[in-house]
Amino acid sequence: MACRSTTNGDMTNGDTTKTMLVFAVPMILGNLLQQCYNIADTLIVGRFLGAGALAAVGSAYTLMVFLTSILLGLSMGSGAVFSIRFGEKRLDRVRNSVFVSFLLIGIVTVVLTLAAIFLIDDILRLLHVPDDIYPLMRGYVRIIFHGIVFTFFYNYFACLLRAVGDSVSPLVFLAVSTVVNIVLDIVLIVVYRMEVEGAALATVAAQALAGIGIAVHALRRYPELRVRKRDMRFSMATFREIGQSSILTCIQQSVMNFGILMVQGLVNSFGTAVMAAFAAAVKIDSFAYMPVQDLGNAFSTFVAQNYGAGRSDRIREGIRRIASATGIFCLTVGILVVLFARPLTLVFIDSTETEIIATSVQYLRTVAPFYFGIGILFLLYGFYRALLRPGISLLLTIISLGTRVALAYLLAAIPTIGVSGIWWAIPIGWILADCTGIGYYAIKRKRLLPEQQK
Repeated sequence: MACRSTTNGDMTNGDTTKTMLVFAVPMILGNLLQQCYNIADTLIVGRFLGAGALAAVGSAYTLMVFLTSILLGLSMGSGAVFSIRFGEKRLDRVRNSVFVSFLLIGIVTVVLTLAAIFLIDDILRLLHVPDDIYPLMRGYVRIIFHGIVFTFFYNYFACLLRAVGDSVSPLVFLAVSTVVNIVLDIVLIVVYRMEVEGAALATVAAQALAGIGIAVHALRRYPELRVRKRDMRFSMATFREIGQSSILTCIQQSVMNFGILMVQGLVNSFGTAVMAAFAAAVKIDSFAYMPVQDLGNAFSTFVAQNYGAGRSDRIREGIRRIASATGIFCLTVGILVVLFARPLTLVFIDSTETEIIATSVQYLRTVAPFYFGIGILFLLYGFYRALLRPGISLLLTIISLGTRVALAYLLAAIPTIGVSGIWWAIPIGWILADCTGIGYYAIKRKRLLPEQQK
């Protein structure tokens, strides 16, 4: 039976561009703040603890992105189902989906946390962490792993709120927790001299604040989303729908970040200087194109709600407008990063570290001109996820990351190319995946968005 919503996040009416941008802006600000978790660690660690600690924290960041991508993928896949049901105005089905998905992702969170803690040394050996920074990285991740559960809470409830059109609440909790993170970094590292363990404790405390806070807020502000006794039924149909969307999205996110992790292992083999340069450059990279990742996520919610409401015409219009906005943004930001690559690197690296600076600048000037490739890829991921076709997103990820990893290892082994081969493999992978995703849409357009939907 249909239920009337008391939320105000309906994206099935109004101007398409305005609807998506208004929804996306808090998400963009929120993800930029999320990057500040790691930016704060990187900046303070690099300035006060040195290049070795910077390399350890930077490499740990890549590892944590991989681990948390499992939970993020499950939450995003569930969020797509929530959005479709919300577009159908079926809040009873939203609540049942929340019950099933929370159980599924909660179990995965417990297993993942225990595995990470007990296999910590095996994981670090797999990453080829150099002996000189091994103790530093181990001390850092040993604490960080205990924050995985808070990452689950934040990502799950953020995806739930965004599915019903609330992108502001996740921003608020991230803003508060980011300030706490930065303050604790300064207190624990600069004042109490706690080394990398202080940075880890600051991050976990901030994650706990964001995760617990947003969970309490979501259940208080949106009582119609609270799971009731009659919603606590384990329907196989709901489980299959949630499971297919969530698990394939999880695999997609995990494959993407596992590929990045493999590249990190290759980077580590070039020594501490290249590791530190890569750590700084990746932070700049992430900041630069993070907004288009959120445009892709906003686009996904827009598509899912309109798909549930049967508005294929509105989805087609949204595709045209968001693709244009993404292309313009990526080209503009890419030019700025190329021009200011050195000053941006100096934010993280002391000016006396000339080798590290030169390597970071080389990376940025290779990758930044092709930001449009990752921008379009984020839109494709969001589009296929919203139509409950996460298998296509997974295929695109395999093409993108498979190309990147294979080329990186192949080119880096050539003495005349070396580490620059790792950098060039990145945009090549983006562009090949874009061509595949656009080509599939062109062939299957009528089946994906049938004209008869009204």
